[in-house]
Amino acid sequence: MPTECSAELVRAELFEFGPVEGRAVVTGFDGGAITSDAGALLLGAADRAIGLVGRFAECFIDRRRPELVEHLVPTLVGQRIFGIALGYEDLNDHDELRHDPVMAVLAGKLQAGRTDCAPVAGKSTLNRLELSREVATRYHKIAHNPAAIEALFVTLFQEAHKTAPGEIILDLDATDDPLHGHQEGRFFHGYYDSYCYLPLYIFCGRHLLAAKLRPANIDAAAGSVEEVSRIVAQIRARWPQTRIILRADSGFARDALMSWCEANGVDFIFGLARNVRLARAIGAELAEARAESQTTGQAARRFKELIWTTHKSWSRKRRVIAKAEWTKGEANPRFIVTSLTDADGDGRHLYEAVYCARGEMENRIKECQMDLFADRTSTATMKANQLRLWFASMAYVLLEGLRRIALQATELADAACGTIRRKLLKIGALVTISVRRVKFAMASGCPYKATFATAHRALVAAAADTC
Repeated sequence: MPTECSAELVRAELFEFGPVEGRAVVTGFDGGAITSDAGALLLGAADRAIGLVGRFAECFIDRRRPELVEHLVPTLVGQRIFGIALGYEDLNDHDELRHDPVMAVLAGKLQAGRTDCAPVAGKSTLNRLELSREVATRYHKIAHNPAAIEALFVTLFQEAHKTAPGEIILDLDATDDPLHGHQEGRFFHGYYDSYCYLPLYIFCGRHLLAAKLRPANIDAAAGSVEEVSRIVAQIRARWPQTRIILRADSGFARDALMSWCEANGVDFIFGLARNVRLARAIGAELAEARAESQTTGQAARRFKELIWTTHKSWSRKRRVIAKAEWTKGEANPRFIVTSLTDADGDGRHLYEAVYCARGEMENRIKECQMDLFADRTSTATMKANQLRLWFASMAYVLLEGLRRIALQATELADAACGTIRRKLLKIGALVTISVRRVKFAMASGCPYKATFATAHRALVAAAADTC
């Protein structure tokens, strides 16, 4: 990336468009170094504040010959995470991004060591990173450590808190990841009516703790005991007094998971699939709700608590809360099973204020899949697709770090990742490189320049606190 101390006059073809108020409108490709992603410098500042890219890179093992390596693993890892955060979902995009000055600055590498290379890598080198194995081989010299990657999500979550919280709620959910090829682990799922994977997500509020790729021919709760036990053990090692509550829909109301919680001092509140026995148990409450609804013309609900067990699948009786609701001219009964006691609230409170709040997790999954391309699992093997899912998940963690640290006092405090990208990261700028500095001259009329300034101040302060 050569120094540009003064603007060079470049003769370029001009393209004419219709005149405006008697003035010709022309354009040409002679603007010099320009980027459309100048706001991504905030991502670099957010990474310095939380230390994500460097520690994620430490989860990889590089067996390449150092004298032949142009792009180190930290450069590759950061390039992929920043690219996803900026909306570049495919590796093909990086053949153009390797010449982008923003990517070079984020990589801390304005020029390549070899004259025939760009500062950052292209699609072929990044593809070798994504196809890395758990053990380096002759043809796959970069390897990764899955256990270290999984632990890093929890570490970043805990570091986001200055002190140990008194109570946390871990939300579990499974979702579909549609497949359009013949990838390993591809199965047809009747509920989603498609060939897909069935990844398991675990969040605590907006913090992502786990993203586990699974085939679709399993129960929604499959593997949840192993994931939860791993996460809970890591949390308790640092926060031994923190109360932990699991929250999930009826797909996770399985005896194995509930029994594990009861044996390990973890509370739970799960949805419970309705059946004839449960519906019969709240017949009187449904009749009352129906009568009230017909009188008022509004939805009506009653709550009832049961000490309940199944005929075969449960190992013990548990507290079940029933919502007997009549709405839109029909019954709408719902049930939850929980280990929470009367000290945590009555049935109405636990259902309406605690359980129903789990719906917010679905927005986080949408951010991961729709804004950060977590469902682009098109490689041939499950392990490579799992690594792709982790890259997208780390991009979410980085953007969440930006939102949490830098945007709380702004209008983007509750914005989705895609909105943050569009309004704060996708800023065009003219790039001038001299001996002493690299300047990104952003548009003076940018509507979010005040937000940018606020975010920058917060990130500078956060980075100083970590030093």
